[in-house]
Amino acid sequence: MTNHPITPPPELVQQWIQQSTTTECTASQVATRAAQWGADTELEACLRLVEIDAGEDAYDFARYIRAARRPKPPSLKEQALQALSEAVKMADDVPPEGICSDQADIIRRALEQLPDHE
Repeated sequence: MTNHPITPPPELVQQWIQQSTTTECTASQVATRAAQWGADTELEACLRLVEIDAGEDAYDFARYIRAARRPKPPSLKEQALQALSEAVKMADDVPPEGICSDQADIIRRALEQLPDHE
């Protein structure tokens, strides 16, 4: 294989191989991880060129592209609020044993008061 600029460093490849043998990580998951690494590396290289070559507005443009193409996963708080909403919807289809709307409101208010940590 030729040395391509998006080739992962040998240490990283070795780490993926070790993880695949010590966990139930499949070859497909290793390949996906490598593809994600390559895509992230290429995106960052392109955005650095934009930031360097395109002037002052390019930094905001690069930030916008980065956020659009690599969104952050939802925080635990956001996941909990989503799970609560789904539980309430499911409870609406179930007789009284489901989550009471008063209980759901209390849980929702408590979750909304938590800080937004990731």
